[in-house]
Amino acid sequence: MTVHLIMWIVFWVVIAAALFVDLVVMQHHHGKVSIKEASCMVAAWIALAALFGGAVWLTLGQGKALEFFTGYVIEYSLSIDNMFVFIMIFSYFAVPAEHQPKVLIWGILGAVLMRFLFIFIGVQLITKFTFMIYIFGALLIYTAVKMITHDDDSFDPSQNPALKALKKIMPLKDNYHGENFFIKEAGKIFATPLFATVLVIETSDLIFAIDSIPAVLSITHDTFIVYTSNIFAIIGLRSLYFLLAGMAGKFEYLKYGIAAVLVFVGAKMLISHFYHVPTAWSLLVIVLILSAAVLASVLHKKKKNETLN
Repeated sequence: MTVHLIMWIVFWVVIAAALFVDLVVMQHHHGKVSIKEASCMVAAWIALAALFGGAVWLTLGQGKALEFFTGYVIEYSLSIDNMFVFIMIFSYFAVPAEHQPKVLIWGILGAVLMRFLFIFIGVQLITKFTFMIYIFGALLIYTAVKMITHDDDSFDPSQNPALKALKKIMPLKDNYHGENFFIKEAGKIFATPLFATVLVIETSDLIFAIDSIPAVLSITHDTFIVYTSNIFAIIGLRSLYFLLAGMAGKFEYLKYGIAAVLVFVGAKMLISHFYHVPTAWSLLVIVLILSAAVLASVLHKKKKNETLN
């Protein structure tokens, strides 16, 4: 049995166990999670990813470990921006707090499956068609520009193509019926707002994957590293959602930091055939950019509060 195969097995065992614990814990809270509790859970997920990265270091070497940590930081930072979109989706559908964990469960499980497919396709494309790295690089820079110029308040879930298609296929109820996705009345099947929410979440994550996977491919083409860094960033999203839902608006410059990261990794892909940026330097630059964005947000918030007082 090869070291890679052993690490794949370890990865799936850890993920399965972690998801089981997360589902039990989150179900116990019924969607009512304080900022302190959410912070502890987010810290636990990050610690778990760090431990796995350490295992990668011991088994596959320092280079692969640096690739894992860099990929993880990129994916986690992008996930933060994605969570703000999820908050707007939940607000649009007025999803009760006790039902939000179930929607996030399906969103995460769908993301785990979709990322595997997208990563496999992405690695194959870059391996067989070297010019794809330029397309991916340009896509990331375009995404960064769109992120900066796009007004978050203009996001409208009702314009989601999948939701429009659902309304044409079957009628949609206006009110919730527990945690049911579908109900039957007078011999007719109706979709509930809960199913519509899951549908919009899943299609949104599909769009997120198109942006985020090329970002990790700028660091490595190793399917194991790309996938594991992606999944470790995804599985803790429920805790991250509850944390950001309680802290929304406190990091107003964060999206500019994330956009800067996308520009950096996009440019890294565009110049990859002429100059290779060491992974350690990439990780340092990304951490510095995100730290600067968070610090600027905190200082701006503090200054604003002092002005009001």
